[in-house]
Amino acid sequence: MADSSTGPVEIHARVADDIASLPPEQWDACAGSANPFVSHAFLSAMELSGSVGPGTGWKSLPIIIEDDAGQIAACLPSYLKSHSQGEYIFDQQWAQAFEHAGGQYYPKIQIASPFSPVPGPRLLLRDKTLALPLLKAAEQLAENNGISSVHATFVSEDQLDYFREAGWMIRTDSQFHWRNDGYESFDDFLAALSSRKRKAIRRERAKAQEEVEIVHLSGDDIQPEHWDHFWQFYQDTGMRKWGQPYLTRSAFDLLHQKMASKLLLIFAMQDGIPVAGALNVIGEETLYGRYWGCTRDIPFLHFEICYYQAIDAAIARGLKTVEAGAQGSHKLARGYQPVPTWSAHYIVDPGFRSAIADYLERERQAVAADIEFLADMGPFKKSS
Repeated sequence: MADSSTGPVEIHARVADDIASLPPEQWDACAGSANPFVSHAFLSAMELSGSVGPGTGWKSLPIIIEDDAGQIAACLPSYLKSHSQGEYIFDQQWAQAFEHAGGQYYPKIQIASPFSPVPGPRLLLRDKTLALPLLKAAEQLAENNGISSVHATFVSEDQLDYFREAGWMIRTDSQFHWRNDGYESFDDFLAALSSRKRKAIRRERAKAQEEVEIVHLSGDDIQPEHWDHFWQFYQDTGMRKWGQPYLTRSAFDLLHQKMASKLLLIFAMQDGIPVAGALNVIGEETLYGRYWGCTRDIPFLHFEICYYQAIDAAIARGLKTVEAGAQGSHKLARGYQPVPTWSAHYIVDPGFRSAIADYLERERQAVAADIEFLADMGPFKKSS
């Protein structure tokens, strides 16, 4: 970059081959440490495991800007996508409309953490002045290569203004998150609920735990055989939900290798054998629930392992939030509250962009009304 005293600063962005080949310490200096899903460890594990790459519809396309010393100063975890799977922000109707009008929607550029409906930073910035140049680089990459659009999904709220300033369209959706209001125990949390909901949760927990022992495993406590069991659970859920699981078996080995201290496996055991389990990722302030599966159908066990045990784990670690993944209004009765999530979209074609803008305005109003309605339906005591 040129010295600003000599005239306008010239900023050069480039597309790297992949994230795995970039220096981890430079990437993480931009990504920060709060959200593990944009860390070099997580994103490179997706690539090296083959979960992202040839045959998956996800081609790694990281955009980076380097400083005068050749160090990464800003970067985008971006991908060339040939479909809309594994994103959890649904734009298939946009694709159908654009192609019905004679356009070609795919490939598109996706700025995201693959297969992870987890809000977080999408502009990874050691130098915050590079936010707009980074977005302009993504726009130019699309325009220069005949790509229809660029999409940044699950953008953290504190980065939305960067996208607005660049003229990107903002889309609103919602998830259910549990918030720790200074609880010291699960009973403290239950005390904040209405009597009826409190009793219902206690009944669910007692029923779920009748036939199983619950264990929490993290770091060195997680052994290869635990991943073998969890792989069975993940495959079963993946086949039913997506038709084909997104992650490969080696993804779990690589995640363990690169970030075991940030992984929490919660297993239900019968006679010493895991019969159900959930994988969580531990952030600085948040516990992220990711995958669940089982080999035996036990009433309320899904709620126990994925929601109540996650709350227990968050309270024990002093974490502020549990994010239990996308969708699922059944989380409301378990103390998870509706919150907005955001994505940002750059559409190259002006006519299509205008149509999408109209649609997003109506959708925002509907989502806001839905969040307000669901919040009123929550299990917490009503203030008098």
